[in-house]
Amino acid sequence: MTAGLLLTAPQQATAGPPNLLTNSGFETAGAPGEDMPSCWEKSGWGDNDFTFATVADAHSGTKAMRVSLTRRLSGDRKALVTENTTCAPTVVPGRQYDLSAWYKSNTPDVSVTVFRHDATAGWQYWTDLQNPPVSAGWARTEVRTPAVPPGTDKITWGLSVYGVGTLTTDDYALEEVGAAPPQPGCTGTPDECAKGRWEVIPAKNPVRSMHAVVLKNGKVLLIAGSGNDIAQFNAGTFTSAVYDPANGSFKTIPTPVDMFCSGHVQLSDGRVLVMSGNKGYPSADGKIGYQGLKDSYVFDPATEAYTKTNDLNGGHWYPSATILGNGDVISFGGLKEDSTGNVTAERFSAAQNKWLPMNEVNQTWSYWGLYPSMILMQDGRLFYSGSHTFGNGTQGSGASIYDYGANTITDVPGLRKKDERDESASVLLPPAQDQRVLTVGGGNNESNPAANRLTELIDLKAASPAYTAGPDLPQGLVDVGGVKRAQTGAEGKMYVSAVLLPDGKVLETGGGLHDRADPVYEASFFDPVTNTYKAGLPADPIPRTYHSGAFLLPDGRVMAVGDNPGNGTYNNNVSIYTPPYLFKGARPKLTSVIDTQWVYGDTQRITVDRPIAKAELIRPAAVTHSSDPNQRYVDLPLSVVDTTTVDLNVTSNPNLAPPGWYMLFGVDANGIPSVATWVHLGGAPALAAADEAPSPHVHDFADAPQAAPRQNPGKRDSAPVTPAVAGCDRHYGTASQCVPTKFPAEVKETTKARCDWLASHQYPKRMKVNGSDPLRLDPDGDGYACT
Repeated sequence: MTAGLLLTAPQQATAGPPNLLTNSGFETAGAPGEDMPSCWEKSGWGDNDFTFATVADAHSGTKAMRVSLTRRLSGDRKALVTENTTCAPTVVPGRQYDLSAWYKSNTPDVSVTVFRHDATAGWQYWTDLQNPPVSAGWARTEVRTPAVPPGTDKITWGLSVYGVGTLTTDDYALEEVGAAPPQPGCTGTPDECAKGRWEVIPAKNPVRSMHAVVLKNGKVLLIAGSGNDIAQFNAGTFTSAVYDPANGSFKTIPTPVDMFCSGHVQLSDGRVLVMSGNKGYPSADGKIGYQGLKDSYVFDPATEAYTKTNDLNGGHWYPSATILGNGDVISFGGLKEDSTGNVTAERFSAAQNKWLPMNEVNQTWSYWGLYPSMILMQDGRLFYSGSHTFGNGTQGSGASIYDYGANTITDVPGLRKKDERDESASVLLPPAQDQRVLTVGGGNNESNPAANRLTELIDLKAASPAYTAGPDLPQGLVDVGGVKRAQTGAEGKMYVSAVLLPDGKVLETGGGLHDRADPVYEASFFDPVTNTYKAGLPADPIPRTYHSGAFLLPDGRVMAVGDNPGNGTYNNNVSIYTPPYLFKGARPKLTSVIDTQWVYGDTQRITVDRPIAKAELIRPAAVTHSSDPNQRYVDLPLSVVDTTTVDLNVTSNPNLAPPGWYMLFGVDANGIPSVATWVHLGGAPALAAADEAPSPHVHDFADAPQAAPRQNPGKRDSAPVTPAVAGCDRHYGTASQCVPTKFPAEVKETTKARCDWLASHQYPKRMKVNGSDPLRLDPDGDGYACT
């Protein structure tokens, strides 16, 4: 794609003098009465026994710092550059800094921990960058910080000990990385270089896919099942397809059951676990709703075939699916075989390769709705963001933290319009280490108001996490029954897609103003560094409302599929978005990745053709109905060896990066990413090295909700759910069509107004009336609506 583009060669970003730290070797004693060297302080937290000592066993000079833990239940201890204006070095937002120190350690539980001073919020934990290995003799650790966030004027850091053992350190340094490379030239049109470009590819999606999974080989699994087409269901015709971006081809895959509205997630070995699906469509009289399957399958990218696992304990039409740090999968919500709400949690054991019996899974007997967004936190708990599909009216504040070990649910405050979050999107923002979640837009399929443009932000590291208001979604053009107009007031969108990009931004695209209707043509970038949107991007030319999705490809482009409005049609056009970073010049290349089997807490060496500013792992998409709770971007702090050699520091915490296959991107200082290289994190190598790998350095002090846990319901079989939970009046047409139970507010409650709305939205001209006529669409009584 970028062959032949003009290369503007960046200069090597190097670090060097001066060392910005004062008393970096502990040689100057503190003031009289102080037991720490000048410009150093004791720091740490938790339940542990520890000692600090200035010792003569120095790397250079006469003094070094020794920190020992003799007992630990939680927390860490570290010598930290003193958090004051005299000792903490001044830094420049947007710049990067190399941190280095000499050390000796007899424990793997050591981390380079950095704090930053925000001009408004004061001192706060920033990030952990590296896990230096055990070393009996003096060894040097060096790591590069991410770009300093806006509003930061100073940073401080030290080596943390968070396991029983002893750490001795000396000769610290903090040096600013040299000037950024010059800005590259534009290789496209000015609009393409600023905003990117959409194109609709010639090939059509051969299946009515509702689900998209990017496979470990770079291909895309598109799952339709019956494709929300009752004729296909009755015929037993269930389909999937595999798309190959390398040659633009589609291959149809035999599909054993109706995986329409199933759940899916990549297992640690790269196979795709697909759970539940559709056992039956609603009855014509509307008395029976959708019914969930117990069936479960795995799709193997190597054979491109499905294999059955054992069954779930119950049906879960629209289940969640979240992979945990040990490779297990946990699932909640959805509809049972009898169309009631499923209140049981399901757990797939990675070790046993099967779904566990119900009595081996912790149960709260809570109903989480359909496709509840359950995001894995750094300490193994789950954050329910408030995003869902159907199932409005959830308990409490609408967002909560679930602790599986304690089996408790604690409400999290601040989510606005909690019952208008149907088909909203929630995403763990880059990098995952920051533990911040963005929730975007949404509506209510039952009351059918205009979708909102609210966005919410939450910092799960905060002392008591709470949502705060983010900037409103940008607005675009809305197609209301074939007439496009500008959005106004509080109008936003539901069915929105949010895609993590390798430059650290989030592409927000697609969506509609009402339930299964009125597509919105608008796209924007959300920048997690500034918490702002860049509006005015070109919009996908294809409407993307219900049953649509967008996702990142390994080459850095974004693919969008699907659109299944209430009239029962499906749009088989496929769109590709090329972001602006692919029009900025030649891409950096990962010329070698020494090892593609990675271990937690390891250091992995790569070579590049020119300097990169950052590297990250992005978990491949498994998206449906605006929901992909496993999407995450994990920062890989750099230790720069030379111009073309870089060591990547892999997190020791599998809750930050659950085991599996990831796309590894290198990104230069201009935000231009490489093509991804696939690497595998965890699995057999990690298990083999489990005794040597460090345990995760988790800051439990930072993310404990102060509210009391919610009282769990008692044991029960299910939760009542109306058959109209999907927002469709089944008295009209087929189950593949959705006449809204509640029309948009601007549609008068008259037969003419409703029929005009249906006609303008291209519903069939002769929809059969199934029994009664609650919406008064058949005034002449001929058995057909709006004739």
